Amino acid sequence: MAKKAVATLQKGAGKGHAKVIKMVKSEKTGAYNFKEEIISNDDVKGYFK
Repeated sequence: MAKKAVATLQKGAGKGHAKVIKMVKSEKTGAYNFKEEIISNDDVKGYFK
């Protein structure tokens, strides 16, 4: 599934977007979860703050 998303982002208007993956710690269990989103290239630096 990830290959399809990456291939879609490499064509046409998708070049202005990036797929980002953020590791988030759960408050209840303490385990880590991964949050995936597709956002514009301008918002990438702000996403990780």
